[in-house]
Amino acid sequence: MAVLHQSEAIVLRTWPFGEADLIVALFTREQGIVRGVARHAMRSRKRFGGALEPMTEVRATWAERPRQDLVRLDLLEILWSPLREPVDYPRATALAVVAEVLEAALPDNAQEDDVYRLSLAVVKSLSGGAPYLPVTYFLLWVSRLLGWLPDLHRCSVSGQALGGSAVYFSPNSDGLFAAGARPGGSLALSAESLATILEIFRNPITAFAAEDWPRTRGVDIRRFASTVLERHLEERLLSLRTLARL
Repeated sequence: MAVLHQSEAIVLRTWPFGEADLIVALFTREQGIVRGVARHAMRSRKRFGGALEPMTEVRATWAERPRQDLVRLDLLEILWSPLREPVDYPRATALAVVAEVLEAALPDNAQEDDVYRLSLAVVKSLSGGAPYLPVTYFLLWVSRLLGWLPDLHRCSVSGQALGGSAVYFSPNSDGLFAAGARPGGSLALSAESLATILEIFRNPITAFAAEDWPRTRGVDIRRFASTVLERHLEERLLSLRTLARL
């Protein structure tokens, strides 16, 4: 017997399934990542309309049957859409970063309300201006909420306090390192950037709305955060590389 569910959700991506259907990956507030079939979505847009656009917040209704991996999507009601404003290439790429990280990092059917609220705050902050602050904020916070971020205050090898000078991180080792303990092939994170990271963890994203965040600001922060994520995911995040080339 099918069990009906309803939850707020964020559409991550869709892909064809058969001749007329779409598989939809949803990040739901109640059950985490859920994948379901939107019947006849490619043939007629009347049923789902713009609700299938990536990073749209919806109220999703679906039916789940025992021993079936894909649920049946019955209704997606739009709560908020990124298409309310023009989506240029930088903004579209930033939205793709959030979607790719969420689908890669979150296990299926695991509730992550803090990550859900973070994701929604970030995508809504992308409504104007350059995308680099929201992406930086998201990468740092999602790493922290998933428990992957290393200690930002002490060297992982020597235990000495960090701050006041550059620190180092490595694609091949967990942690942050003081200059005298850095492993080979490590990359630098400036003292200013480390202070910015700590400031980000003390404030909501709206606190930085008036600051100027051009592409050149926080490059080492995004490299650090993406290194942490890719090390744990054991895969490359292609959308981040696209953003870095803009």
